[in-house]
Amino acid sequence: MVPDADRLAETLVDLGVPHEDINALVRMGRRVRDDPELLRFLEHSVEELVRDMGEIRGSIDLPELDWASGALQRFFPLYVLVAALPAVRAHHRERGILPEVTRRTLADAGRNVAAHRRRYGTGGMLHPRWLTLHFHGELYQLGRLQFQRGRIGRWTSDSIAAEGLPLGPGDLGLGVHIPAFLGPLTPEACERSLALAREFFARHYPEEPYQVATCGSWLLDPQLKRYLPEDSNIVRFQERFRISQVPAEPEDGTPLRFVFGADDGPLDRLPRRTRLERALVDHLRGGGHWYAGRSNWPGLSPC
Repeated sequence: MVPDADRLAETLVDLGVPHEDINALVRMGRRVRDDPELLRFLEHSVEELVRDMGEIRGSIDLPELDWASGALQRFFPLYVLVAALPAVRAHHRERGILPEVTRRTLADAGRNVAAHRRRYGTGGMLHPRWLTLHFHGELYQLGRLQFQRGRIGRWTSDSIAAEGLPLGPGDLGLGVHIPAFLGPLTPEACERSLALAREFFARHYPEEPYQVATCGSWLLDPQLKRYLPEDSNIVRFQERFRISQVPAEPEDGTPLRFVFGADDGPLDRLPRRTRLERALVDHLRGGGHWYAGRSNWPGLSPC
């Protein structure tokens, strides 16, 4: 289930894994292939991941390799993803999804590895649970944004109804996600992603009519408008949505992790090079907090 050394290296490149991690992963891959206990655990993990491939179930926790330690434990979920690739690609082919969409979607695995090294200084998988969506046919990278097949939650249902759409909790809706390390969030890039999503889901999931997209992100905190100009990419991104809720509990660490790579350092040591960096730091130093706004983006259906 884990390819031999040559094919494993090529597969890791296809998944966008940073080159500095590939040699170590190839070496450990031999151990995974040759150890019967590791191989049985891998097979069980893959079965959990690919069960009901393509059904909407949401992210799941992969079984943890809690009896190992070090790099093998940190990277083991990546071997599970590699072993699941044939099932994922088969589902994409059955749906007629183009290989370039498959490649760009699954390359989020490499972004996950890069994010782990940025935060901790070592190789590993930062959030393997998140990647179970990509490797189960539930999330796709379409241009600058990612779109997740899912259902409307209670937080956004009232604002969706206010838009005149006959939708409520449990009805189909797309989740919008904003991946890091992928360039500026320009209005043109967002418009292109929206157009791609309209065409993609109508073509490849015609039995699932999507009329609305929802998003929950610190980028939708209305307080950012106090610090950023009206024509900034973040403010213009916010204006595409109808804010439905700002949770009562703050999530100060989330924007710090996305922008600075960590959330546990002194605020006075963080860089203040850009308007956004200055906004995040100054707001917190002034006693404020940041929140993950939840919102909806109506009118997703093709015109």
